[in-house]
Amino acid sequence: MVERRYTVKALDQSTWAAFAALVERNNGIFGGCWCMSFHPEESWTDVVQKRYAQKRAAKEQRVREGKAHAALVFEGEDCVGWCQFGAPGEVPRIKSRAAYEKGRTNSPDWRIACCYVGKGHRRQGAATAALAGAVDLIADLGGGTVEGYPEPAGSVPAGFLYNGALSTYEKLGFTRDRKIGKHRWVVARVVEPRS
Repeated sequence: MVERRYTVKALDQSTWAAFAALVERNNGIFGGCWCMSFHPEESWTDVVQKRYAQKRAAKEQRVREGKAHAALVFEGEDCVGWCQFGAPGEVPRIKSRAAYEKGRTNSPDWRIACCYVGKGHRRQGAATAALAGAVDLIADLGGGTVEGYPEPAGSVPAGFLYNGALSTYEKLGFTRDRKIGKHRWVVARVVEPRS
């Protein structure tokens, strides 16, 4: 297998076009979500009912305002995947919320909300690059406790593994905290600030 070389860049106005091209090549992601499902103004119903163009515009506005964080993975000039993250107020919506709240003892500084790799680039290290990139960007933003909510690969169809694979998180130093669903885990890691 040929090792792929990736670069990671932050989602911002300069990388918006590459991010949007990836989303458009992949039908808006998960049926047109545009990675808006975890933001506070969206509900799962809103994501289904809003038109594709509305979600695209809402995501672009968040990016312009600095209210959307993601590590974008590039292969050459093409964005091939990402890992969305943010402070809990930026990405408050998580799956298995009731179980999460029941066992919560403290709040993270950051959440990993969604990981996505485009068709034709899966199982080639892009997801690992995206999560590692998010951790690096979090270090640049002051670090802190980071949570993710992955599931073991194979426990759900690959197309529904949007929080990422448990093994990827563990490879990058996250440890299991508690189970919040049949297969979903809360994992955490302290990221030191980059000086």
